[in-house]
Formats: sequence, structure tokens, C-alpha cells
Amino acid sequence: MTSIGGAASPGMVDWNLAVATATRLVRPGPDITRDEARAVVAELRRHAKASEEHVRGFTRLGTDETHDTPVLVVDRPGWVRANVAGFREILKPLLGKMQERRSGTAGGAVLGTIGGKVTGVELGMLLSFLASRVLGQYETFAPGTGDLPAGANGGGRLLLVAPNIVHVERELDVDPHDFRLWVCLHEETHRTQFTAVPWLRAHLEGEIQSFLAETDVDPMAVLERIRDAAQSLVGGRPEGEEGDDGRSLVELVQTPAQREILSRLTAVMSLLEGHADFVMDGVGPEVVESVAEIREKFQQRRARSASRLDMALRKLLGLDAKLRQYRDGERFVRAVVDEVGMDGFNRVWTSPNTLPTKAEIAKPADWIARVHRRGE
Repeated sequence: MTSIGGAASPGMVDWNLAVATATRLVRPGPDITRDEARAVVAELRRHAKASEEHVRGFTRLGTDETHDTPVLVVDRPGWVRANVAGFREILKPLLGKMQERRSGTAGGAVLGTIGGKVTGVELGMLLSFLASRVLGQYETFAPGTGDLPAGANGGGRLLLVAPNIVHVERELDVDPHDFRLWVCLHEETHRTQFTAVPWLRAHLEGEIQSFLAETDVDPMAVLERIRDAAQSLVGGRPEGEEGDDGRSLVELVQTPAQREILSRLTAVMSLLEGHADFVMDGVGPEVVESVAEIREKFQQRRARSASRLDMALRKLLGLDAKLRQYRDGERFVRAVVDEVGMDGFNRVWTSPNTLPTKAEIAKPADWIARVHRRGE
């Protein structure tokens, strides 16, 4: 297997083992002939290209010159490789700091090797769970990895996971051509957001690095917080009791400073996902004939498809909360566009200062008052 990414901090996470574990555990895709697979890939590429014009026209963002990021149609192992490369890139500073600290302790090298393999297996197990569920993804921090090139100047890339798209369109029993275009509209909106708003990628990267910089590198301190989190989840107050805010394990292990950053990141991600949903449904009626049927069946699938394992993992990772936040984001975008129009909404992309806060996502009128009416 080809080594992925750079050579930073090899002992903290065994990245190649993560890829091998996920590839071994991930479920096979739907039954499809080689010719059918080629046809699906070709159609997804055509839809991705066509979506550029649809999204630009609806959002009034970007030009023909802004799209310098590749569109890659991948299988499940390809999605795994791409995401491991992205994790490796964004975690490089944190893992380097942890490696330095561990190298100064007795037996640190041996413990680092063992710990790296354990972490690699755990990461691989997580990715194997996600790899069969993701339909598409705009990778914001994407280094080139062999057959998966990065965008210009180290920018992002758009991934479309063909077997997952085919699996869902069959499960929903919807028109496959309409469904593929519908998915491409959502993902193309993300590509437009980052290519048309030059500061957005650097802003997000800065927030993430600030979040990681607050992470305790003392393993005992991390362990103590994880123990506290576990006790809160399994031995603490009943759900709904005062003081129980329903946070996931991921959120419970954060420091107060990290929670502030996480609040800002949550608002941005709610905006980006809500905007993509709004655009997907806004463009849909003109170019996707069966969009109403697709949306209804997709929402029903989301509500009923969670197995007990899915529910446990979603709780652990905070994915249920993220889905609620994305719905809030779509309501925010819709309310703002209804009030001030698309050009008025697009003031959100002016600078980091015009991004909505988490509170403003829930109360769009407050964002309108702050960004629009303050200067009038």
C-alpha cells in the first residue's frame, strides 16, 4: 500500500494501518456490472459539471474562473484514503507536539508505536462505518494522494462516492438520474462556497488549529477528562435533568476555550450545510423533475434507518446534534433570503465578522439586524 501524506509524527497514529483496517472492514458496495459502474461515473461527472452553472446562477456566487478544484468520483476505499490524508494534514501540528512530549519520556518510543497502532485501528473502524454512508464531500484540506490529486495551490477537492449514491437511489426507489443530479447540486454548492469566498478556507483552518492548540498533550489529563465524560454519559443525571445538555462524548472532553471555538465552528458548519440544502432544493424544481419525491423519501430514510449501533455511534460522535444544526442552518438561510433577498444574504460571505453566531443561526432576525440595519 502506498504511504499517504507526509512523514510527520509517524508514531502517534499508524495511518497506513488505519487505511488497511477501514478497507478490510468496510462493507462491499451494491451489485453492479463494470459497464454500469462506468456509466454511473461518467454521469456523475457530467452532473457535477452541469451543477456548476446551476449553482452559480442561483447563488450569484463565483465565476467560470473560480473553480480550480477537481471533482473525483471514488469508491468506498478511495473515500477512506482521501479522508485519512485530510486528517493527517490537519492534525500534523498537534501530533508533532504530542510526539515531542512523548519522546522525552522513558519508553516513549515504544509506547508511541503501540499507541499509534491502536489509534490506527480505532480510526480505521470509525472510517469503515462512515465510508458506506457518505454520498459526497467537499474536502477543504486535501493534500494530493497518488491517484487523488489536490486542487490548485493545495486547495480542496470534491468527492462523489459512487457506490453509496447507487445504493441510496435503489433503496429509495427514485429516478437514478434525478437523484445523482440532486446530490451533485448539494456538493457543488460546497465547492462554490470555498472557491468563491477566498478567505473561508483559511478562516476555518485557523479555527481548527486554535481548537487543536488547546488540546491537552498530557495523556493523563486527556484520560481524566475522558473518564469524567464517560461517567457523565453512563452514570450521571437522567436525560433532561437540569445540567444535562445532551453533549456527545466528543464535546464533553473539550476545554472551555475549545467549547467557544466549537460554538463558532458549529455556526459556520450549520451555515454551509444549510446553504447547500437550500440551494439544492431551490435549483431542484427547475432541473430535477422528481425533486419533491426525492426529498420526501430521503427525509423518511434518515428518520427510520438508524440501527441501534448507528444510534450509539451517532450519539458518541455527536452526529445527531449535527443533523439538527444543519436543519437550523437551512431555516436560517431561508429566513434571511425571504427577508433581504439573495444579494442581502450573500453579505454573510463578506468577512469572518459577518458570519452568523450560533445564537444568530437560531434567530436570523438578529443577524439581519447586526449586518444590515446597523449601517442603515
